[in-house]
Amino acid sequence: MRVAVVGLGLIGGSVGLAAAGRGDEVVAFDPDPDAAAAGLETGAAGSMADSLEAAVADADLAVVCGPVARLPDLVARTLEATGPGCAVSDVGSTKARLMADAGRSSRFVGGHPVCGSEARGVRNARADMFADATWFLTPVAETDPECHRRLHAFVAGLGARPVAIDPGAHDRLVALTSHLPHAIANVLMNQTGSGRVDGHDPLAAVGGSFRDMTRVAGANARIWVDIFLDNRDALLDGLREHGRRIDELTRALEREDAGFVARWVAEAAGNRRRLLQAAYPAVPEELYRVRVHVPDRPGVLSGITQALGAEGINIEDFELHHMSADVGGTVVVLVAGAAQAERAVELLDAQGYGAVATAAVEP
Repeated sequence: MRVAVVGLGLIGGSVGLAAAGRGDEVVAFDPDPDAAAAGLETGAAGSMADSLEAAVADADLAVVCGPVARLPDLVARTLEATGPGCAVSDVGSTKARLMADAGRSSRFVGGHPVCGSEARGVRNARADMFADATWFLTPVAETDPECHRRLHAFVAGLGARPVAIDPGAHDRLVALTSHLPHAIANVLMNQTGSGRVDGHDPLAAVGGSFRDMTRVAGANARIWVDIFLDNRDALLDGLREHGRRIDELTRALEREDAGFVARWVAEAAGNRRRLLQAAYPAVPEELYRVRVHVPDRPGVLSGITQALGAEGINIEDFELHHMSADVGGTVVVLVAGAAQAERAVELLDAQGYGAVATAAVEP
């Protein structure tokens, strides 16, 4: 497959390396001559184009990897320059505003790989950047099922776990799991570094817990200012809720409420265990095919994949077999394990679909 990468930073370079590693032809464009040269030197691109339009002209899949503030323009240019069979995606960490515009094109499927590092630039890109990482996809009712399927397969081929999600839900989720932690890390760092305690510099006496909690503080301002502003509504909700919970702890300490503090710590311990269980799951069991009869109407496929993603059911792959406008068609979703398949059938049955699960490989 011919893959075009627009923008060779850390993520774009990693997309190029991972795609090349699985045998794709990778052509890239970056207006920065140093990034372009580094892309060729590192193997993140097999060839560099002189313009965005030249890079994406003959692509089967184009991945736009620019800053959040520039994504609407870059995606629009990419859609205009690509052929009718090319699927287009991005890697931005906010989705609602972009999908409100670019999502009107059936060939665009928003994307967001949940990974990265403090390092910057294509020279720090890694082919294994996406191994076992969640990669959000935001298909909508207008999305072409074939473009959705192609991007899903590509993401899985890079080693990531594609998860379909509504664009607005995506932004609310990452506000809690990514944008709020970045904001709080900066607050904590600035609070601790703002003065001295009886002449002692607090930053000279920090331990491992402080370093862990503030690892992302001071991240690339050019990127994070745009992210904070683009997702400000969801981030503001998160900050207000965070403030409410800080107030609860403050009042408990003021009244020396040991019971509240003990329950508070125990709740955090339970949530931490759930986090670790999700981060280090058991080895998947055998694969199952979940067959779903669907009507012939826009948005059915995106609705099914988003519903399964919301329940934490990992979709290994899927197919769409169209019959006719009257009869509809069949969606075949591949999931790992009998328990996952049973949950998928129950969920889809509850939504009014007829779903059946069978082992992908008979014993």
